[in-house]
Amino acid sequence: MNLTLRIWRQPNADAPGAPVTYEVAGISPDMSFLEMLDTLNEELLLDGEDPVAFDHDCREGICGACSLVINGQAHGPEQTTTCQLHMRSFRDGDTLDIEPWRAAAFPVVKDLVVDRSAFDRIIAAGGYITAPTGSAPEAHATAVPKPAADTAFEHAACIGCGACVAACPNGSAMLFTAAKVVHLGALPQGAPERGSRVLDMVGQMDAEGFGGCTNTGACATACPKGVPLFSIATMNREFVRAARKGR
Repeated sequence: MNLTLRIWRQPNADAPGAPVTYEVAGISPDMSFLEMLDTLNEELLLDGEDPVAFDHDCREGICGACSLVINGQAHGPEQTTTCQLHMRSFRDGDTLDIEPWRAAAFPVVKDLVVDRSAFDRIIAAGGYITAPTGSAPEAHATAVPKPAADTAFEHAACIGCGACVAACPNGSAMLFTAAKVVHLGALPQGAPERGSRVLDMVGQMDAEGFGGCTNTGACATACPKGVPLFSIATMNREFVRAARKGR
């Protein structure tokens, strides 16, 4: 496959950026999207040019590090992570526009890399259980009803990639925050702190400068792990209940 790539290049958050066009040839349809970028970077290095900076780690769709907007879609045309997107999803001769996540709370570090530490601060605000447990307890020491376990597992699947923010026209982090709130709130171990957790995490989310949710549903459509849209409504109900009770 021969492709034309229009890639956003930006040296840092304070410098202006612009798309730069590159041509790549001989790309195998079986390559992942990141392997295709590796091929481009090898050519740039051989030519003495600065390689394109992009985030990656496990390349197995688990870590949530890869973060690219491809032709206007977070992670590209398939509902998967960028590292699991393969070049067979495109056609020979295609032109691909490749950009970083676009959100005020995700400032550009360099090229396609953005700073997503705002997510870490939301987690630090309440995405944990404070009860001391000592050593690992026996697996069935605390009975968890099957529906609660299923709900917790469904929301724990969130890998914090930020695709929901990038896809949202408002740059909202509601789906990410809701996934963490609902995950822990569904478990009996997390129940004592349900009120303080949702108030603290939503408060931190707002303080980070994420936009508001207007229920477009773009976040759930882009989520590579299928976190459901109704989790936002669940979190909103928890928030109202906790606000009325004063935690």
